[in-house]
Amino acid sequence: MIGTRVTAIGSYVPEKKLTNFDLEEMVETTNEWIVQRTGIHERRIARSDEFTSDLCVSAVKDLMHRYNKTIEDVDMIIVATSTPDFPFPSVSSIIQNRLNIKQAGAIDLSAACAGFVYGLHTAHSLIRSGLHKKVLVIGVDALSKITDYTDRSTCILFGDAAGAVLVEKDEESEDFIGFHLGSDGSGAQHVYRTSLSKTVNGVELVDTQYLVQNGREVFKWVVRNVPKSIKELLEKTETSLDEVDWFIPHSANLRLIEPICEKIGHPIEKTLYSLVKFGNTSAATIPLALDLGIREGKVNNGDKVLMYGFGSGLVHAGQLLKIDFDEQVNDPTPL
Repeated sequence: MIGTRVTAIGSYVPEKKLTNFDLEEMVETTNEWIVQRTGIHERRIARSDEFTSDLCVSAVKDLMHRYNKTIEDVDMIIVATSTPDFPFPSVSSIIQNRLNIKQAGAIDLSAACAGFVYGLHTAHSLIRSGLHKKVLVIGVDALSKITDYTDRSTCILFGDAAGAVLVEKDEESEDFIGFHLGSDGSGAQHVYRTSLSKTVNGVELVDTQYLVQNGREVFKWVVRNVPKSIKELLEKTETSLDEVDWFIPHSANLRLIEPICEKIGHPIEKTLYSLVKFGNTSAATIPLALDLGIREGKVNNGDKVLMYGFGSGLVHAGQLLKIDFDEQVNDPTPL
């Protein structure tokens, strides 16, 4: 049997904090207004000379330190991000060099806030095919680089972070229980950043260097579609919701997570999210939330976690996973 196991995790957030009170000095908003509408209290912001590849390297070093892992034998690097250092070369190629991983393929994966789950699915597929044995998957974004800090509807949401995991071949265990993937490109104009093209679906886009989001339309789409897809994943894997120890949705907004939990009948108390102190970090929210759960002693080996990412595209992805990490030998880097 060719089984697949997630063996280690690491994460990183920049040192600089941007609190709601800081934002009060920048745009017309208040701490109370932000907390009431998003649940976010603060977020981390990369330095002007700190980019996505830097966040990745720090997250991987945290993983290596905690689990005493070597990565020289990694044979594929997958970086899920919407904020690469450059259009090309890829972030994965940059960190392959910086981490001295000599014999690895390297690809960036673009699936916005669902990117980490797509990365896990890709890693699982590569290992189950028999073609790869050890894959490094990183969910990362430096959204502060593309956030308009004069737009109070978006600047209150976003932060920067990276989360990394090792996915390895295991002849005794198969921890990937089931998945669900989907996309609805008819809503592509609701979250975007313009580039070579300035139109999508016949809609003229705002030509700006910043991220643009129609939060109301995204909210409606997510609440209408994501709970249904979660139920399909559970049915496909013949898993009851009672068997799920932790639900880990994309940490976009607490007011979005709450109706998802209500619709699927899952208690918010058994839901992990990273937005309170770190905001919406796009592809990093799910691994960051999982790692916070591990750091806080909530998530343990043997637990079943249901991850579900959703974002620009409109793309979405779910993964039901059994936690079976190697033993940590060192304390994690403080966040």
